[in-house]
Amino acid sequence: MSSPRPGGAVPRHGLDVSPLGARAVRVRVAPDTVEALRARLEAEPLPGQRELVAGGDSVTVLFDHPASAAGGSRALRAMAVPEPVASEGALVGIDVVYDGEDLREVAALLGTDEAGVIRMHTGRDWYVGFLGFAPGFAYLRSAEPVPTIPRRASPRTRVPAGTVAVAGEYSAVYPRVSPGGWRLIGRTDAELWSVDRDPPALLVPGTRVRFTAVRDRVVAEGPAAAPPTVPAPSRGLVVQVPGMQALVEDLGRPGLAALGVTRSGAADRGALRRANRLVGNTEGAAAIENAGGGIELVAVGDQVLAVTGADADLTVEASDGRWRTVGPGTPFALDDGDHLEIGPTVAGLRVVIAVRGGVDVPEVLGSRSADTLARLGPPAISAGDHLPVGVPPRTAVGFPETEPAVPDGSRPTVLDVLPGPDIGLFPDGAWERFLRTAWTVTPDSDRVGVRLAGPPIPRATGEIRSQALVPGAVQVPPSGLPVLFVVDHPTTGGYPVFAVVADHHLDLLAQLPFGAEVHLRCAVP
Repeated sequence: MSSPRPGGAVPRHGLDVSPLGARAVRVRVAPDTVEALRARLEAEPLPGQRELVAGGDSVTVLFDHPASAAGGSRALRAMAVPEPVASEGALVGIDVVYDGEDLREVAALLGTDEAGVIRMHTGRDWYVGFLGFAPGFAYLRSAEPVPTIPRRASPRTRVPAGTVAVAGEYSAVYPRVSPGGWRLIGRTDAELWSVDRDPPALLVPGTRVRFTAVRDRVVAEGPAAAPPTVPAPSRGLVVQVPGMQALVEDLGRPGLAALGVTRSGAADRGALRRANRLVGNTEGAAAIENAGGGIELVAVGDQVLAVTGADADLTVEASDGRWRTVGPGTPFALDDGDHLEIGPTVAGLRVVIAVRGGVDVPEVLGSRSADTLARLGPPAISAGDHLPVGVPPRTAVGFPETEPAVPDGSRPTVLDVLPGPDIGLFPDGAWERFLRTAWTVTPDSDRVGVRLAGPPIPRATGEIRSQALVPGAVQVPPSGLPVLFVVDHPTTGGYPVFAVVADHHLDLLAQLPFGAEVHLRCAVP
C-alpha cells in the first residue's frame, strides 16, 4: 500500500489530497501557495468544515463527520492549484533588541556581519505561515528569498519567552519559555500569547510582521503583588492523595488548532461522558482524570459521584468509621466527611471521577481542561487541593451502565489503524511489518503520545515539512519506533505520519497500561 511520496512535484491540475484519518484531509501544495489555499477555504468553507491548520507545504482540513471528509476530499481534488498571493492581513510591528546569543554565529553562516543579519531581518515584511510547536508560536515566512539557516545541532533546554529566532527559511518569536533548536538573534517585550486576549495569539494566520531594531530598555519593576486570597469553597472535594497523576478534564477546547492549541480534554472521552450521565451532569462537565488509580478524596458537603474507565477497587469510609465498597459504572453518594479511596488500576490506565455539579474550576479559552503539553488550564491536582463543585443539576441521576472492557494484560490489545498520508515515504513491506509486529507500550507514554517498543520501522529517503496532527496520528521519528498521539498532541509535527488510529479505538488507546502488548490491524477492507 502506498501513496505519492511527499517532496515530489505538486500536480499542475487538481490538488494533492490525502486522508488523515476518517475526519481530516491533508492538501499538499507548494510552500508559497499555502496561504492562498488557506485563505480561500476560510472565505469559502466546504460543507462540514470545522478547522483549517496550515503547515510548511500543506493545509489540513478538519471535518465534522467522515462523510463530510469524503465529500470535501472530492471537492478539493477538483480544485485548481492556487496561485501565490501576497498576504493581506493586518500588519504587526515588533520592536527587537538584536543581542541574541547566536547573532554572531548566524552572521558567519551568512558571510556577513551582525549588522548585515539585522538588515536582512528588518528589511523585509514577514507573514504568518502557520502556528504550531506551542500555543502562539508562529512560523514566519517572507515573500522575498531568505537564506536557509540550519538549526543548532543540540537544542537548548530553555529558551526565554520573547526570544527572536531564525531557522531554515523561517523566523519566529518564542511566546513562552520552552526548549528549542532555533538560532537566537534578539529579544522583544511584545506579548505573543495571552489567554485574556481575543484571539489569544498576537500573530494569527495571514498576519504580516515587520521587525524594527531598537535599543535596550530599562524597566523599573515594583514589588511583586501578593496573590489574591481565595476562600475555600463551601462544598467540594478535598484531595488527600492524587495518585500518579490527577487532572481536571472536560471535552476540551476545539477550534483553536490554527493558533497552536490542540483540543485536549479527557483522554477517554467515552468514560467522561458515561460518568457525567451517571451523576446527572451534561456529558461535557469537568471531572477528575486519574492515571493509575491510588487517589483518595474527602467530601465537603454531601456529594454524588461516579467512577468509570479503568478497573480499580472503590472503597468508601464514613466519618464514623464504617466502610463499604461501591462498583464502577453506577452513581453513589458521599456524605459530608466521607472518604473515597480508589485502589491501583488492575485493568486499563485512567479512571474518570465525576461529581454531580461538575468540578468548578475557572475556564481557560472556554474549557476547564488541563493541557499538559501546552500548559493551559488548571495545574495538576496535588495533595491538599480543595476542588470546588458546581451547582447540582435538576436532572435525575442516571441508571447504572456496563463499563466496556479495558486492557488487563492477559491478551494483546488490538487497535484498528488507517494508512497515513506519508506511507509513501516508507519502503515496500513496511506497512505489513508494522501490522505484523507485537508492540509493547513503554513507560514514557503519557497524554501526549503512546510510545511503542519493537523492531524499528525502516524509512526510505525523503523528508516532510511540519504538518497538522490529529488524535491517533502515528508518527515515526528517525528511531523507527512509532508514537501514537493522544489528546495533548502538538498541533503540528515534522515527522511522517505513517498511520492513524481509527476513531472508534481512540478511547482504547488512552487506556493502554505500561507494558501492554499491542497489535495493529488495518481498518481498510
